[in-house]
Amino acid sequence: MEPLEETTEEYIDAEKVAKWFSRGEEFIKLMTCYRCAIMEIETKLNVLNAEYSLEYDRNPFEQIESRLKNPISIVNKMMQRGIPVNVYNMETEIFDIAGIRVVCSFKEDIYKLADLLVQQDDIILVKRKDYIRSPKPNGYRSLHLIVDIPIFLSEGKKHMKVEVQFRTIAMDFWASLEHKLKYKKEVKNAEAIAERLKICADNLAEMDKEMESIRHEIDSGI
Repeated sequence: MEPLEETTEEYIDAEKVAKWFSRGEEFIKLMTCYRCAIMEIETKLNVLNAEYSLEYDRNPFEQIESRLKNPISIVNKMMQRGIPVNVYNMETEIFDIAGIRVVCSFKEDIYKLADLLVQQDDIILVKRKDYIRSPKPNGYRSLHLIVDIPIFLSEGKKHMKVEVQFRTIAMDFWASLEHKLKYKKEVKNAEAIAERLKICADNLAEMDKEMESIRHEIDSGI
């Protein structure tokens, strides 16, 4: 998921608040609900993967990763946005606490899989950000969906929000390395390195296009 940008002072304040926040019974229960929501989305994606494999003789994605934001990251984000730190605001204002990353081989599979997911009648699309067609200035590419999904508990149904990110293997490779390099301390020539990373992102995007073209040629028997 996207890295959280923090200053040292904010981080220290957030850490103190998070220790108190994370001990609360309501917080623990809500985080369990987020875990359940992740399992629901993962199940849906795995079913789509199996169906797609049967129909087209290939899998639309290579892997799925999931994560829950830790209490420090949650509190820090709320403090940065000026949101009072409580469980209610955490649930209603922060939509990327539960996150799933889906890594696909080809860009067209990203859009196909995302469309199939949001077309399901119990999924509500809350927000869509397409950083593939409109990359970030630094070269970052990914399709981000915020979806609302019901989970079923002993006391009844509860709707939860999950962020689902779709990337190609090349996009994921670039984002992982960019994150590691960006958060190293005392980086020399930071602007030059950022420009080189942008060039790498553009080159990888071209490689994605070429690999997709090759697959179409193979599939069509040309």
